[in-house]
Amino acid sequence: MFLKSLTLKGFKSFADTTVMELEPGVTVVVGPNGSGKSNVVDAIAWVLGAQAPSSVRSQKMDDVIFAGTSKRPALGRAEVVLTIDNSAGLLPIEFSEVSVSRTLFRSGESEYAINGINCRLLDVQDLLSDAGVGRQQHVIVSQGQIDAVLNARPEDRRAIIEEASGVLKHRKRKEKAERRLEGTEANLLRAQDLLREVRRQLRPLERQADAARRHGAVAAELRNLQLYIAGREIAALRARLENSAVSKVEGEANEKTLRARLASLDTAVMADEAELTARGESGTSDDLVRVEQLLGRARGQIAVLAERRRSVERDRGQLADSGVIASLEADAATAREELERVSAALSELSKHEVELARDEAALIADQAQDAQSAQMAVRDAETALDAATATYAKAVAASAGDVARLETLRASVAANASSFDELKSASGALGSLSELIEVDAEWQSAVHAGLSDALNAIVMSDKSSAREALASLQRSDAMGAVVSLGDWTTKIAPVAVQGASSLRAFVRAKAGANASAVNSLLDALLARVVFVDLFDRGIDIVLERPDVVVVTSKGDRLATTSLRVGPNAVTAAALERAEVRVAASAETLTQAESALNLRRVEVVSVRERLAGVRSTQVDIDSRATSVVARRREFDAKAAGLRERKVLVDARLNEIESRLQADQGARSSASEQRSRVEAVLGAVVRLSSIVEGHVQTLEARQIELQELRRRQSSEVREISHRLDEARRERSEIEKQLEGQRERNRRVELEESEVKVRLEGAIETLRRDLEVEPQRAIDTPLPELPEGTNPLARQRELERELRLMGPINPLALEEFTELQLRNTFLEEQLEDVKNSRRELMKVIKQVDQEIQSNFAAAYADVRDNFTKLFAMLFPGGTGRLTLTNPDDLLNTGIEVEAKPSGKNVKKLSLLSGGERSLTALAYLFAVFRSRPSPFYVMDEVEAALDDVNLHRFLALVHEFRQEAQLLIVSHQKRTMEAGDSLLGVTMQPGGSSRVVVERVTAQSA
Repeated sequence: MFLKSLTLKGFKSFADTTVMELEPGVTVVVGPNGSGKSNVVDAIAWVLGAQAPSSVRSQKMDDVIFAGTSKRPALGRAEVVLTIDNSAGLLPIEFSEVSVSRTLFRSGESEYAINGINCRLLDVQDLLSDAGVGRQQHVIVSQGQIDAVLNARPEDRRAIIEEASGVLKHRKRKEKAERRLEGTEANLLRAQDLLREVRRQLRPLERQADAARRHGAVAAELRNLQLYIAGREIAALRARLENSAVSKVEGEANEKTLRARLASLDTAVMADEAELTARGESGTSDDLVRVEQLLGRARGQIAVLAERRRSVERDRGQLADSGVIASLEADAATAREELERVSAALSELSKHEVELARDEAALIADQAQDAQSAQMAVRDAETALDAATATYAKAVAASAGDVARLETLRASVAANASSFDELKSASGALGSLSELIEVDAEWQSAVHAGLSDALNAIVMSDKSSAREALASLQRSDAMGAVVSLGDWTTKIAPVAVQGASSLRAFVRAKAGANASAVNSLLDALLARVVFVDLFDRGIDIVLERPDVVVVTSKGDRLATTSLRVGPNAVTAAALERAEVRVAASAETLTQAESALNLRRVEVVSVRERLAGVRSTQVDIDSRATSVVARRREFDAKAAGLRERKVLVDARLNEIESRLQADQGARSSASEQRSRVEAVLGAVVRLSSIVEGHVQTLEARQIELQELRRRQSSEVREISHRLDEARRERSEIEKQLEGQRERNRRVELEESEVKVRLEGAIETLRRDLEVEPQRAIDTPLPELPEGTNPLARQRELERELRLMGPINPLALEEFTELQLRNTFLEEQLEDVKNSRRELMKVIKQVDQEIQSNFAAAYADVRDNFTKLFAMLFPGGTGRLTLTNPDDLLNTGIEVEAKPSGKNVKKLSLLSGGERSLTALAYLFAVFRSRPSPFYVMDEVEAALDDVNLHRFLALVHEFRQEAQLLIVSHQKRTMEAGDSLLGVTMQPGGSSRVVVERVTAQSA
């Protein structure tokens, strides 16, 4: 395993990409002072994970990035790639060639990668630690480290041996286990505290849970009893309901029987009454009545015949009377006059009928036209009102939204203003960036989007002021942004994107003392911001160039981390726009409200018109009623007149017929007189016959009256039987009424039972939430001896009352808390087990550290003694432990006695002797726990020729064991190398490397 190549890009003085091909053996880096030789050593230390800026000879880490010269701009990042040949398989990775890279950006971001795959620094250190390259980087030796080895504390010398022997990996495990142990101890204390708190809560909650459990048991028993009692009650009510139904059926049957008996008695009574009537009318009474009726009719006929006789005698005297004809002619004239009057009245009625029809038509037309126009006006007005209401509602909603946004913006601006004022009052504050710059009017939205939050940031004069302002904001929990004016002249190069333009030309610093610094700040802030006209083109650019921010004229800001459409809302300009929108919304709302009020007035007017139309409709209805009444009156009059006309016509026709008949009556008057005389004789004879019948009927009447007196005894017997039947009928009626009363009581009881049953079922469903059948099927719960269900129910209810209010959640809370107690006990036991396991791990790691360190120390001690004797012939050197009994923490002391000197302190040695002693210690470590390569930076600078010869002998001895990279000015050291790597400074201020392989001939 060896270093195959080293690639530098923008690291310190290596501005251009520089690739150094390295070979096994000894490589000597040479070059004049200031050419960048030591930067090669710094690059190796940096890529291997050096974290302190001092380890790479810098004040801050970004100093390793090429800072630029008068002829070359500064770069934005530094990158070093170290390629290692792993054909021997020393690294735990399945690659024959492994590249480790580290990149640092000027923004402070840092990246590590193994074979081009991003990783952590820890991954790099873990990968190299097994090959003997630890975090302390003991394989890199510089001039300062030579003295540091001798002047270091004994514990620091121990660290070099630990890193070389791999003990640091175990110490890392121990530190990790100790941190976990500390966390476990904290968890143990927290778990114990939680367990004590839970147990403290368990005791009172257990009593509440017992009370809740007892309450639940009593309530459950009471519920079962209530179910049983309710079931028995429902079963009893259903049984009563069934009995009532049976009683109802029986009562209806009895009532039906009594009604049948009553009907039978009614039939018997009617039969007796009919028989009694029949006996009275079909016998003597009927004959008597009939004789009396015949007698009456005979007497009436006598009177009629007498009247007829008198009439015939009058006709006989009037047969030749000429006054009859004159009377008929007078009647005919009267009838004709009445006929003319009736005809005239009909004509008058026809005229009135035409007027009435015209009034009806006008009435209907007025009614239809007014109603239709009024309804159309109402519909139009209501439609306009609905439209105005909708417009007003939209305007109200829009105004409310604008007002809400305005309030949000005002709150945000107020919060920003408070933070802004606080920052402006800080020491070194120059004002907000927006106050220090001026922007072309048409480019404001684009520039504001490009500067984003930096626009409202407070510009501080230097970095220390910026840090103080940020610390003040953090302490006060205020909101704000800060930017420093630092040196921005050559730090960020502007990007160039095809199809996009830069915004820098449209924004500039205001005239003042800091204008140049503000312009440099603007250069930095807008270096990666470009402008496009089309939104879609901006999205394409962001997708192609993730490092670019794109803005548009509308204020859209497009970047890989966020895509914002439209200008930022939390700005003063946005607040002004929001206020303008609110004013416009208020104006729109006022217009909409005016239109709505106008529509409301129109609707009121139309509704008043509709009310007038309805009032007119009432008048029209009244007129219509009057017209209908008039029509009915006219129709009645017309019908009467027509009927009268028909009667007059008939009477006139009758009179004219009689006049025509009387003209012929005169010729037959003599014949009529003869017939009248014959009729008169017949009437006289008939009168004598009827009088003879009257005498006979009077005699029959006397006989029948005698017979009627003889039949009275039979009538009395029938009457007695009829009275008995009537008494029985009255008794049956009383029984029927009693049965009906009983039936009504049964129906009433049935209704009452139904109501009680429904109430019981409803109560059961409401209170116990069960169905009736379940209650009926509920068995009798086990009761204490000597009690019944109702008494037990009262006892349980009394017991529940005595219990008083309980915590219904106590049982659940107790169960949860008990589970939590069990869980915490288990967790506590787990934490204790973890602590025991961690302590075992720490103890095991301590044993491994002691074992590894003891073995490594023994090897280093022996090798140091040998190497010291080699470097100092005749001298003695050894290593001792400061505390041999504590191998975990003991330090290492170095004792060196060159030949001919008896010194005890290393500080009394010469510079060359000190350097050789330190090299002896380091090389002893190298030999005891070898690494694949070592880097030394001018470690032999303080050696004279003799000591240099000894050092080169040591190098020659180690060249077969490891790859050596030595930075040197010594010619003899150059001659000892297998290859030379020359570093020179080019005129542009960038280092350049030339590699030359040393051949045997050149050597």
